[in-house]
Amino acid sequence: MEETLAEIEFLALSANRVTVLAALAEAPHSRSELAELTGASQATLGRILGDFEERHWVERAPDGYEATATGRLVAEEFDGLLSVLDTERQLRPVVDYLPTDAMAFDFRHLADATITMPSETRPNAPLQRLLELLRGADSVTAFSHAFNDQSLSAVTDRLDTISFQAVLSPAAIDSLTADAELRGRLREVVDAETATIGVYAGEIPLAVTIVDGVVHMLVRDGRGVLQAAIDTDNPTVREWAKRRFEHYRVQSEPLTAEEL
Repeated sequence: MEETLAEIEFLALSANRVTVLAALAEAPHSRSELAELTGASQATLGRILGDFEERHWVERAPDGYEATATGRLVAEEFDGLLSVLDTERQLRPVVDYLPTDAMAFDFRHLADATITMPSETRPNAPLQRLLELLRGADSVTAFSHAFNDQSLSAVTDRLDTISFQAVLSPAAIDSLTADAELRGRLREVVDAETATIGVYAGEIPLAVTIVDGVVHMLVRDGRGVLQAAIDTDNPTVREWAKRRFEHYRVQSEPLTAEEL
């Protein structure tokens, strides 16, 4: 174990080593090409290549150097580790608020996600991110334990131009119908030919909106305070969101104008 950790440390402590090994795993490179990629001196490259040759990670090639089979293996797996750690670092500020049991996909699929967090100058930045997406949407599919007035307004303003499907919790519906103005907007949505709303009596632990293929999640803490927005166009996450929506939809009851 210690020897293996030492090898990981050897590679991890030098960005130039990581870059050189990754480049040679993709294709042969000359020393001048590697120097251009890394900005390292020829002396530094000589040491890196010598260390790699000792480990049988690279070998000389007609055009310079190339990775061996084991070198390519190390490069591929180390790149995977970097990707995992980069994703973890990105999610670290919000992971305590995520209902991970309900998010049935590998979190590595969030590697390229956009995470929007509140700031002193933009305390509503996560919600504003969702509103930006809604205002330019053609198709919106949502399931949520809450639905705020701004999102409802963004939908009612676009009823002539968007397709809208949602499954909401009873608490979300009750919160909207408690206000006369919001109840009227909700009735507009229910009456629209382009929109449907279902009410799911069970628990919906996430606030998820699929906007033209982008999956957007609003993340709240235990007190209901908005902590972040996560959005991604990753196909695996999108398929998960579609399946979860369908799960809630088939078990929901349609909301009608008469009920409002």
